[in-house]
Amino acid sequence: MPTDAPINVLVVDDESNIRKTLAICLEAEGHHVTAVSNFQDAVAEASRRTFNMAFVDLRLGTASGLDLIPVLLSGSPWMKIVVITAYASIETAVEAMRRGATDYIAKPFTPAQVLLAVRKVEEVRALEQKVAALREDLERTTPAVGFSSASPVMQRAIEIARQVAPTDAAVLLRGESGTGKTVLARAIHGWSRRAGKPFGVVSCPSLPAELLESELFGHVKGAFTGAVRDNPGRIAACEGGTLFLDEIGDLPLSLQPKLLRFLQDQEYERIGDPSTRKADVRIITATNRDLEGEVKAERFREDLFYRLNVIQIEIPPLRERPQDFEALATQLLAFYGRIHHRGFTGFTEEAMQTMKRHAWPGNLRELRNVVERASILCRSARIGVEYLPGAFSHAEATPAVGDLVSLEKIGEEHIRRVLASTGSLQEAAEVLGIDQATLWRRRKQYGI
Repeated sequence: MPTDAPINVLVVDDESNIRKTLAICLEAEGHHVTAVSNFQDAVAEASRRTFNMAFVDLRLGTASGLDLIPVLLSGSPWMKIVVITAYASIETAVEAMRRGATDYIAKPFTPAQVLLAVRKVEEVRALEQKVAALREDLERTTPAVGFSSASPVMQRAIEIARQVAPTDAAVLLRGESGTGKTVLARAIHGWSRRAGKPFGVVSCPSLPAELLESELFGHVKGAFTGAVRDNPGRIAACEGGTLFLDEIGDLPLSLQPKLLRFLQDQEYERIGDPSTRKADVRIITATNRDLEGEVKAERFREDLFYRLNVIQIEIPPLRERPQDFEALATQLLAFYGRIHHRGFTGFTEEAMQTMKRHAWPGNLRELRNVVERASILCRSARIGVEYLPGAFSHAEATPAVGDLVSLEKIGEEHIRRVLASTGSLQEAAEVLGIDQATLWRRRKQYGI
């Protein structure tokens, strides 16, 4: 919806009648107009005040309005520029848009055309303000994510993510629930050349097969019962950007060939529409399932698995990142302190040690919930163990050499620590003095 507030408009045209006509038309709608006749005066006015919009003639005496567009935008990137000219052509329109113009009207124009151009700008401004407000709300209510880690395993994951981000290669993120797969997918998009385009998320288990197909590929009105209007689908909505498919292991077999085709050819059809569409969308997927096992059980197509698994990034669970735990917990406490207007100084030593002993089956998501809960309940400057959930009071102490525990338990803890401190299974196996197959079996046995 357009805003009701007046906007500041710069009119640049070497014809005095055009300047007067535009000024009268715009001022009648309550807008503030500054009209100039040449390139130099336009630059001077733009340096003195802020304009929301500019009407720029393509021919300004011996100067070119096309050259003026980037100059105006360099000082005011938010300005919306409408090109006006008596020499309209597709070539000049394309070139004007390429240089940053948002609209194009040909002379002679009517007041209705001018007001329509202004209305479009008002709509864009309203949307931009809404997006800015939403982004501000999101930053205020979502903890900032820092991609630094003292854990070799996590460092390796981040390094691979940064390396693959500038490419269009398919990425498969693997890890337990709550390890931050969606966050890393969003970061890969942000580090890529697609960062300015949409980022979409579809959770594959959240919808039945019929609705999931519509959500991904779209449908036309009347395609099925309840299809009362066209739905372009997430692939079309993410044109030029990235689509993240969470829990891809739950994608129904019936949809897997359609996704495979899109990955191979960037082609698809909406439900109820035989025409083939194309889209430039990067696909990132994630799973906490054993996809190799799903392939063997014939619940997941082998060809799709290999198409998705071009670059695989394993995100370690929180229990395998002991080097990062205290920094993560402290960062979250500072965030929730700001949210709840509290000045926390940290955790007590007992609370921190109790949290470190916890297995964190919910990983970062669980840690966030625990810290948020404690920040709400605690009335002192430091978070004590009494503000942690009841399950934490039964957390087992980490066994040490000489403790009265079984050799098996000591061995399990040693393997966990070596895995957390090395960058690959091969390196961990070499440190432990066992082969990778044995280490793999031990991981399965201990649930690591």
